[in-house]
Amino acid sequence: MAETPTAAFSVRIRVRLENRPGMLGRLAVAIGDAGGNISGLEGFEAKLSHLDEDIVVNCASEDHQRLVLTAIEGLDGIEVLEWDDRTFTMHEGGKIEVLALSPVGDRDDLSMAYTPGVARVCTAIAENPALAHRYTIKRNTVAIVTDGTAVLGLGDIGPAAALPVMEGKALLFKEFAGVDAFPICLDTSSAEETIETVQRLAPVFGGINLEDIAAPQCFEIEQRLQASLDIPVFHDDQHGTAVVVLAALVNALRIVDKKMADLRVVISGVGAAGVAISKILMEAGVPEVIGSDRIGAIWEGRDDLNPAKRWFAEHTNPTGAQGTLPELLPGADVFVGVSGPGLLGRDDVARMGSAPIVFALANPEPEIRPEAVEGLVAVMATGRSDYPNQINNVLCFPGIFRGALDAGATSITESMKLAAADAIASAVADDDLAPGFVIPSVFDKRVGYLVAEAAARAARDAGVCRP
Repeated sequence: MAETPTAAFSVRIRVRLENRPGMLGRLAVAIGDAGGNISGLEGFEAKLSHLDEDIVVNCASEDHQRLVLTAIEGLDGIEVLEWDDRTFTMHEGGKIEVLALSPVGDRDDLSMAYTPGVARVCTAIAENPALAHRYTIKRNTVAIVTDGTAVLGLGDIGPAAALPVMEGKALLFKEFAGVDAFPICLDTSSAEETIETVQRLAPVFGGINLEDIAAPQCFEIEQRLQASLDIPVFHDDQHGTAVVVLAALVNALRIVDKKMADLRVVISGVGAAGVAISKILMEAGVPEVIGSDRIGAIWEGRDDLNPAKRWFAEHTNPTGAQGTLPELLPGADVFVGVSGPGLLGRDDVARMGSAPIVFALANPEPEIRPEAVEGLVAVMATGRSDYPNQINNVLCFPGIFRGALDAGATSITESMKLAAADAIASAVADDDLAPGFVIPSVFDKRVGYLVAEAAARAARDAGVCRP
């Protein structure tokens, strides 16, 4: 199936057209025939003999970009002057910067911001370390920590190549919840090294967001950091995904008129996200969760399981179901995919229970595309922005850290995650709820602050806040 053009592969093309009728139309037709989607016309400069124009074209891949450019270059009377890949242009020089909050315009400013006045603040913090949360960037700063071993769908690409993703995460923290976040990409080779490094960095930060760390090491890293640090530690690939899945499921159940206690859920992928989704669904009252990996069902009789999967086998699949993913689906109420592309066919989904809910979240290519199950499913969600119901972690992580920082939380509890899911679900009004709208838009700026308020309240109720 052909890929859909997207802004992720968009190009800005500066063209020179002969100044005569029909030239712009010829250009548009050529781009359309090549499968490109014109999303904007920008710079415009008319001369007597020619017209210079900046045109923005969404493409589906780098090869498709070249195909579109070749189609334009083949037109008589039209010349490509220059072009650039808009995604790479956006990343030039990075996507974030440090800004000063205090002026240093005269000698008095300098003596307070730095020496000698700063020594007074240092002494106060030495006497009462909790004051660092009030008088330093620790109050509103989160470290986004990765070792680059599980970046997006790219795998182990290393810390330097992971940096653009972590910068993007920092951008979203600031945009959606006003949290200052900084990428920390570690050149470490073991869980032990990562844990020790983060422990040594922790005095600067008010929270730690772990990101794109491969399973099963991510579980040990998170657990040991949570035990050793007095600031929130949150592995977003696990818990951010789980919170948003639960939020979407809460609203999807309103559409199909089912309850958590009635559900049989099949999950494809038992890595970081799959384990966390299973835990939060069971915490929310789902009685039967069955996980599947590349071999098939996770059950207690399997002898090839790592520690995380052994925990999964001991706490899920109460009936001991066995078999491949398609063999597990008959009668299931919900499918959640956090695995790989194209694992399901229409016939597999047709064997699910009544009014099936399908969350196919593999990115960029889901386990099954929405158009393949049109008319079969009651609610469909993906991880992509070009389909309805995008399950996106940005609905969770900025707000949950905003709430934790505001409340002075020393950890992020299960009750905070459940409260965050309810807050996200509540952003969809009753009148707006529909099969194609069970989760709010990632651009709904209310969500971060709804989540923050709910998470802060849950933290205070749980008694995990500093005095």
